[in-house]
Amino acid sequence: MRDLLYLCHRIPYPPDKGDKIRAFHMIEHLRANFRIHLGCFIDDPADAVHIPSLRARVASLACIPLDPSRARLRALARCRPGAPLLTGYFHDKHLANWVRRTARDHKIERVIAYSAAMAPYADLVANTPHLLDMVDIDSEKFAAYGRTSRWPQRLVWAREGRTLLAFERACVQRFDRTLFVSQAERDHFATLAPESARLTMAIGNGVDLDYFAPAPNYQRPFPANRKTLLFTGAMDYRPNIEAVVWFATEILPKLAALNPLLVIVGSNPAPAVRALERAGAVQVTGRVPDTRPYLAHADLVIAPLLIGRGVQNKVLEAMAMARPVLATHAAFTGIDAVPGHDLLVADTPDAWIAHATAVLTGRHAAMGEAARTAVQAHHSWAQTLAPLDALLGATQPSPQKIPA
Repeated sequence: MRDLLYLCHRIPYPPDKGDKIRAFHMIEHLRANFRIHLGCFIDDPADAVHIPSLRARVASLACIPLDPSRARLRALARCRPGAPLLTGYFHDKHLANWVRRTARDHKIERVIAYSAAMAPYADLVANTPHLLDMVDIDSEKFAAYGRTSRWPQRLVWAREGRTLLAFERACVQRFDRTLFVSQAERDHFATLAPESARLTMAIGNGVDLDYFAPAPNYQRPFPANRKTLLFTGAMDYRPNIEAVVWFATEILPKLAALNPLLVIVGSNPAPAVRALERAGAVQVTGRVPDTRPYLAHADLVIAPLLIGRGVQNKVLEAMAMARPVLATHAAFTGIDAVPGHDLLVADTPDAWIAHATAVLTGRHAAMGEAARTAVQAHHSWAQTLAPLDALLGATQPSPQKIPA
């Protein structure tokens, strides 16, 4: 087997949140053809317990501790005119030295950098095809923060949006090919960086259809006498926080006649999320060991993201569990499904209220089954990652099964 260096900004295990999910399944796919040398950061000490499981999947591993508070200070200390804070935040000499040693000790034939933050480390390996998985356009997220934040934060975010876009454009020119998670994301980047068009392509996200599968034996984790609305996601992530606050304040009160319970499942709930419980119609769980019981018993899974980048794994997982989903267009982007048949899509408060009411009163009884069928047809990991094989010159097919 050939040796491949894979670099990512966060430990890709367990695969329980967006960036970890994509990176983990990509590594699993690549193991059919490559010995993987994985270099990554670990920013949550609780994840250290998972290092042995990850080590068993790769030929070598460097898992570098990253303290977010110190990283923020380092980003400020290394700030230079025209440079994004991102590069300083992820600057680490220990990872750089490990990359150099790995390139010296092994015949690295391919390098993949997951996110632009890891591009400087990929640059340390010469004379080898380089692939950048940018996933989505991070600079656009920060630009959106700049438009919606108060002064002086808006100045910081706006600057990060500008400088990071310039950095992303430069990265694309240095790599042999850059990936985005959807054609829409790739095309949008091409409008921001026209010179990048010939160097970019889309490889979408999938969902583990065996793990996220309908099952009748999950114990119900919330009251049986109330209709339940469910949101899942990391609850210290600004787009998720803004999404649930908007829904709880703008939409949920208009559904009061149906007496629904909004359950918010996800790690590290921010104070603004915890505060929603005061209304009595909201339950915040924090991190749970398994989201599937919550998905299995939800009457409606919501994804009311106002700022969305890339493909939302939370939507794919809910659809795979055969649950009806109501999402904004920002959360629907990149998902191969038919609005109105496989899921519901809305952006205005009136449309959200109408669609939620329709589901809670039983008017979309077949939507969950249609959702499962749609992701089976278009979003297995074997299907979505198959283009990697041709891109990297793989010789063996992935062992993952494509559902019939």
